[in-house]
Amino acid sequence: MTDATEARAEPGLKTVVVASAAGTAFEWYDFFVFGSLTTIIARHFFADAGETVAYIMALLTFGLGFVVRPLGALVFGWFGDRTGRKTTFLVTITLMGLATVAIGLLPDYGQIGLAAPILLLIMRMLQGFALGGEYGGAAIYVAEHSPQKKRGLLTGWIQTTAAFGLIGALSVILITRRIVGVEAFDEWGWRIPFLLSALLLAVSLWIRLRLNESPAYRRMEAEASDSDHRAPYKEAFFQWGNGRFVLIALFGIMIAQGAVWYCGYFYTRFFMERVLKVDTNTVDQLVLAVTVASAGLYVFFGWLSDRLGRKPVMLFGMILALVAFFPGFHALTRAANPALAEAQASAPVTVIADPATCALQFDPIGKAAFASSCDIAKSVLSNAGVSYGNAAAIAGSVASVRIGATEVASVEGGGLNPADLKAARAGVETRIKAALAEAGYPAKADPARINMPLVFGILMIFMVAATALYGPQAAALVELFPTRVRYTAMSLPYNIGTGWVGGLLPAASFALVAWSGNIYFGLWYSVGFTVVAVIVSLLWLPETRGRDLDRI
Repeated sequence: MTDATEARAEPGLKTVVVASAAGTAFEWYDFFVFGSLTTIIARHFFADAGETVAYIMALLTFGLGFVVRPLGALVFGWFGDRTGRKTTFLVTITLMGLATVAIGLLPDYGQIGLAAPILLLIMRMLQGFALGGEYGGAAIYVAEHSPQKKRGLLTGWIQTTAAFGLIGALSVILITRRIVGVEAFDEWGWRIPFLLSALLLAVSLWIRLRLNESPAYRRMEAEASDSDHRAPYKEAFFQWGNGRFVLIALFGIMIAQGAVWYCGYFYTRFFMERVLKVDTNTVDQLVLAVTVASAGLYVFFGWLSDRLGRKPVMLFGMILALVAFFPGFHALTRAANPALAEAQASAPVTVIADPATCALQFDPIGKAAFASSCDIAKSVLSNAGVSYGNAAAIAGSVASVRIGATEVASVEGGGLNPADLKAARAGVETRIKAALAEAGYPAKADPARINMPLVFGILMIFMVAATALYGPQAAALVELFPTRVRYTAMSLPYNIGTGWVGGLLPAASFALVAWSGNIYFGLWYSVGFTVVAVIVSLLWLPETRGRDLDRI
C-alpha cells in the first residue's frame, strides 16, 4: 500500500471520536440495563430468598461485574500496550455484547433452580471483565488523535458516553414497558433490552472496524528497536516513576469518581425507589430527564479543563459533592415524599432494646435468622425503609419500638421453630406498620405531592458535581502516563475506582443504612472516599494540561 493510499484510508478526527464514543456508549448501555432492572432481576433469579435479601443479592451481582473490572484492566491493558489499541477494544466490545445478549436468554430460577443465579453471575463477570479493558482503550485512542489544546474537549465525548448509555437503557426500558404493559414486562419483557444488544453490537463493530491504530502507538512502534522489549506490568507498577502516578490517579481521582458519580446516578435511584417509595416508572423518568439535561456537561467541563486545567475543574466537582450530599438527600426526602419527612419530624422512631441482642441488619447470603426481639423489630423497620434511632434497654428485656408517643412491643423469637418465628414476626410487622400508618408514615410516595421541579433541581446539583469530576478525567489520566504503558497504567486505577468503590456503593451504602437505622447514613461511604481524594489531589496530583503524549 502506498503512502497516498494510507493517507486516504486514515479516518478523520470526527470518525475517531464517534467510533470510540459509540462503542463505549453501547457498553455502558449494557451495564445500565442490568442496574435499572435490578428489582425485576431479583425476583427472577433469587426467587426463594425473600424480597429484601433477593434485592441485596441482585445488588451484589451488579457489583460483582464491577469487582472483576480491574482484572479486565490488567489483561486488556497489557494487550493494548503490546499489540495496539484498536484490536484490543474490538475484543472487549464483542465480549461485552455477547454476555449481555446471553443474560436476555438465561432461564430463571423457576426453570433451572440454582443454576440460574450462577449463570447470571458468570455473565456479569464477563461483562465486567470486558468493560475493564474498554474505557482505557477508547479514552487513549481519542486522546492520542487529539490536538493538545482540544484534548479535554474531545475526550469529554468519551466521558459523556456514560450518559448516552444510560439514556439508551432507560429509553428502551420505558418504551418496552409501555408497549408490552407492566405485567408482561415484569414477566418476560425485561429480556428485550438485553436482546437488543445484538443489534447494537453489530453496529458498534462495523463502526470500529473502520479505524486504524492510533498515531502515538504507531510512532512508538516505528521508533522501537529490536532490543526494546516492553514489559507493561513491570514498567507501570514497579518503576516508581510510573507507579507513584498509578497511586495518585487511584487515590486522588478515581476513588472520588466512583463515590461521586455512582452516588449521583445509582444511589439516588435506590434512595428514591427503595427508601422514599417513589414509583419505579417515575424514578426512571426523573433519572432519564436529569441524564439528558446533564449529558452536555461532560463535554463542557472537558472543554473548561483545556482552559483552566484538569485539576481545578475536578476538585470543584469533588468539593461540590461534599457540600451537597447530606443537605441534598434531606431535601430530596422533603421534595419526593413530604409525608415521610413530616412523619419523621412529628413522630420519630426509636428502637429500645438491649444492645447485646441486636445484630447488623444486613444478610447478603440470606442465612441469618434475625430471631431476637431487637432483630425482629429492626428488620421490620429496615424493610419498610423507615429511619430509626436506638436507645439502650435493661439487659435481657424484650425490645420495643417507639413511634412518636406510641410504643409497640416486639417478641422474642429465639428458640421458636421456623413456622412460629414467621408467625411472630408477621404479628410484630402488622402492629408496627399499623402504628406507622397512624403516625402518618406513608406506604408509598404520593405522586400528587412530589415536587418534580425541586427533585429535578436537586438531582442536577449531584450531576454537576459528577460531570465536573468526570468530564476532564480521561484527558488527565491519559496525560499522566507515557505511551508504552499508558493503557495498562491508567486502566487499573480507573477500574478499581469505578469497579470497587463505585460498583459496590449501592450494596455498601445499604449495609450502612441497615446497620445504623438512619436512611442518610449510607452517604458516609461516598463522603469518606471523596474527602481522601480531595486531600491527595491537593497535595500530590500534578496539572497535566498540555503534556506531550508522544513521550515513550
